[in-house]
Amino acid sequence: MAFKNPAWLEHAVFYQIYPQSFYDSNGDGIGDVPGITAKLDYIEALGANAIWINPCFESPFADAGYDISNFYKVASRYGTISDLKKLFKAAHKKGIRVILDLVAGHTSIEHPWFKASCRHRQNKYSNWYIWSDWWTGFDEKSRMVHGYGQRSGNYVTNFFYFQPALNYGYANPDPAKPWQLPIDHPDVLAVREELKKIMRYWLDMGCDGFRVDMASSLVKNDPDWKYTGQFWKQVRSMLDKDYPEAILIAEWFYPQAAIDAGFHIDFMANGKDNQAKAYSSLFRMEKNRTLYNGGGNSFFDKNGQGDISVFMNRYIEHYQATRGRGYISLYSGNHDITRISIGRTTDELELIFAFLLTMPGVPFIYYGDEIAMKYKRLESKEGGYHRTGSRTPMQWSKENNAGFSQGRTQDLYLPVEKSANNTNIAAQLSNCYSLLNRVRKLIDLRKAQIALGADGKFECVYCKKGAYPLVYCRAKNSSTYLIVINPAGRDEEIRITNSFDAAFANMVAGRGVMVDFTKRQVLITASPVSYAIFKLSK
Repeated sequence: MAFKNPAWLEHAVFYQIYPQSFYDSNGDGIGDVPGITAKLDYIEALGANAIWINPCFESPFADAGYDISNFYKVASRYGTISDLKKLFKAAHKKGIRVILDLVAGHTSIEHPWFKASCRHRQNKYSNWYIWSDWWTGFDEKSRMVHGYGQRSGNYVTNFFYFQPALNYGYANPDPAKPWQLPIDHPDVLAVREELKKIMRYWLDMGCDGFRVDMASSLVKNDPDWKYTGQFWKQVRSMLDKDYPEAILIAEWFYPQAAIDAGFHIDFMANGKDNQAKAYSSLFRMEKNRTLYNGGGNSFFDKNGQGDISVFMNRYIEHYQATRGRGYISLYSGNHDITRISIGRTTDELELIFAFLLTMPGVPFIYYGDEIAMKYKRLESKEGGYHRTGSRTPMQWSKENNAGFSQGRTQDLYLPVEKSANNTNIAAQLSNCYSLLNRVRKLIDLRKAQIALGADGKFECVYCKKGAYPLVYCRAKNSSTYLIVINPAGRDEEIRITNSFDAAFANMVAGRGVMVDFTKRQVLITASPVSYAIFKLSK
């Protein structure tokens, strides 16, 4: 089945907003939807033209909103449905798309559907979740909670114990476990139709699509995602028919499968054979990682001991399999991983953004990464655990509470980082050498040059095991760009074959890199922690 992607994705740059930490408009210490609306001018000035908002639906917030108790209502901490409509309208006036976070695979234990399914008497919702027949029943391939509610059975959970899995059926039901329903069971089909109904509800209101949490988790005992993919293809067909400009973004971490399943975008991580590390960032500051996470050091560490080939070999495999059908997204960070700023200077961070914003696909920037917000070690908040430190309030200014809230400091959702007086948007906007202004220039360049956009051709020119720098080419129509990235804290010199049909290279962004063309070769010299984007010409 061939799908057509909306044209706006070719030029999209996404900005991820963790709503409770972005901007507090009413002084209660928690960010909200009107707060996002109030800061649309900033998002527009940054250059982002699409935003992804983490879950904003009604929830007991045991997992920061990923445990939904009502899919049709905005959580009161964030405002109202009317506030969300106003955000859609205001964003659209600025040419900004708004993507909501959809938790498709589970709900909260506080959801009325689940409460009904817990009852010992059969009812409409009994099979909307996966329950064994008896409290001694067990599924060794799933995590199950024992001894909950009136019902004599155990339920399958998708993640935490309070996130029971919705029943999308089993790809291969075990005859010895009749509670494993087939994918065409009427109750399974009812769950699927309800999800489509939820999506239509928000799309009709003005939402521009969904980032789907744990998108591959729906059908159980489906090792190759065949039946999960079939369902998402049905959803994509619905969108293409009735909402052709709306998009689906997968949290699948395996682009070949996600895009085959009808998603427009999937994030790149370690892949199907390493799902336990799916939340690994490209640039994490922890031991034993490559560009993603595969042993050794990050390629973007100044010590120059990384191995870009581990990442790039995986990336090219997925890129070649998905090109022309969907997009691979790279990201600066997100709400589940430590921030990229740990131990890095502004120059080092600029290289990360230069890479992020010159690669194919659709880039995602996590709020605050553009000003080098720090990871703060904190006690767990709302199920955040180690992730909590990446969810601190946005640092807008050196005013009280870093300009995040006019409320009392003790009421803040999370404490503000102490360095906020020096690392904030107001201070960086006035400094032409700040990371924020460097990121803005890179976004402007990406959007201005079609070859650097989502669809430009990509070729890896120099990418050797354990070697620096990374060199790749982007091209579209008559424009060709050569990108050189050297995060190592040492000089590097390489010679590559001149296969570009070019004799000149004009640096349009970067520093510390020189290229010398001869008829047969190109000599590239790169200073420590340097990068350059060259436009090639004959």
